[in-house]
Amino acid sequence: MNKIYPDAAAALHDVKDGQVLMLGGFGLCGIPENCIAGLV
Repeated sequence: MNKIYPDAAAALHDVKDGQVLMLGGFGLCGIPENCIAGLV
């Protein structure tokens, strides 16, 4: 299994509408900005 993706869109390709995701981070310095931007 390859877990390295070229961009957020590729990583989020299989995420379906209504799914629940848990993303790590702490405050503004550790949030997964690209993943969040790809979801909205």
